[in-house]
Amino acid sequence: MFTGIVEEMGTIKGISRGSKSARLSISCSRVMDGMKIGDSIAVNGVCLTVTDMGGNWFSADVMPETLRNTGLGMLKISDKVNLERALRLSDRLGGHIVTGHIDGTGTVISRVEEDNAIWLTIEARNDILKYIVMKGSVALDGTSLTVAHVDDRCFKVSLIPHTAGETTLGSKKVGDQLNIECDVIGKYVERLFNCSSQESKPKRDISVEFLKSNGFA
Repeated sequence: MFTGIVEEMGTIKGISRGSKSARLSISCSRVMDGMKIGDSIAVNGVCLTVTDMGGNWFSADVMPETLRNTGLGMLKISDKVNLERALRLSDRLGGHIVTGHIDGTGTVISRVEEDNAIWLTIEARNDILKYIVMKGSVALDGTSLTVAHVDDRCFKVSLIPHTAGETTLGSKKVGDQLNIECDVIGKYVERLFNCSSQESKPKRDISVEFLKSNGFA
């Protein structure tokens, strides 16, 4: 589990591609502290497992499903990526609960600078937008942000100078893709509501007539 508070930006130093998979090698410094093989780390919001490491780099494998549903497959050598180590029980939850399981990608359709803020408008699919709510939380490329506006086509977030400077979001332009993870609490609420609705439906008693009418007798 993560918080959406990016610890540092790493740099892609190597990409090994399989037929449908990939291995990313990323140079970094801060997140190497205490890292060991098998650890979970969020790369642009995607939870990956450290499979190899050196003094100032680590590697992680990306399976086909992850490449299909995230923007990791578009990364190139020298690209910057947001990095966050997995949350420890003793850590502060500075952002919001982030699982590292991406719901899909969105596209930047507008970038507007207003005084010290940068407004990004993100177009996304309907199955993603249904979990986006005004003043709620969303993770974009692993960065915890507050939703400032949402409609049936897109949503808008605002970047403060610190976020713009310390994450990759500050350099995003119109047409760029972002990994989106919606607030997991909304998904649980929807699931519980659907289960409750199913349980409230009247159940039919099984009888000889019921079995005959359905071809079982």
